[in-house]
Amino acid sequence: MTQKDITFVADFLTEHFNEAPELYNRKGKYFNVERVGQYLKDEDDDLVSPPNTEGNQWFNFLKNSTHLKESPLLFPYYPEKSLHFVKRQMERVIDQCLQKPADVIGKSVHQAVCMPLYKTSESEDSTPQLFKLPFLWNDKTSNIHYVLFTILENSISKIHILRRHTDTSRSVSNGILAVEFGNFLNNSISDSSDSRCYSCLDAHFYDDETVTVVLKESVEQEGKERVLAQLPLS
Repeated sequence: MTQKDITFVADFLTEHFNEAPELYNRKGKYFNVERVGQYLKDEDDDLVSPPNTEGNQWFNFLKNSTHLKESPLLFPYYPEKSLHFVKRQMERVIDQCLQKPADVIGKSVHQAVCMPLYKTSESEDSTPQLFKLPFLWNDKTSNIHYVLFTILENSISKIHILRRHTDTSRSVSNGILAVEFGNFLNNSISDSSDSRCYSCLDAHFYDDETVTVVLKESVEQEGKERVLAQLPLS
């Protein structure tokens, strides 16, 4: 250790571990604890060495402001408490703030429609994921909400489009439909359907009137073809 290191440790011990007679009647330590560590203790006891707030600009500002001094919008300050205590107090206030909106929103949500898409076995085994790549789109011009998805067990060559009016009291024609790609890209009638069958890798709305899909050949072979296609909703 260098002399500078020794001096630093000595100064630290001198400053923080002097005898504190005023603490003798308190249960626990008779010495001032290190001033940073006391804030991190997870207990509700008062700090052994509370901070000196004299000259603090923020406290002086609040003290001289008649409107802010008692404002319920300002989180109260606990100069004698640790950060764990303040954290618990803040969490309690935040929970109270969020409880009312949660109750109101929860009571306002209701089921508009139920559409069974597929059935799974009732065995205790983990159910495979059948619902894939759901993508949401809101057409604000027509007030229509869309959901794009595929169902793996049903047919990997189909993409399903579900649409609902944002006003739940109204309905739209063809609420749900499926687009099957299959072998629509075959160049001639001689192409076998097995060799040129396509499935959907991904699908997103490009705009209110167009859907962009990424297709791949379903046949297991090297160099499988990928196709980027744009489909008009009409």
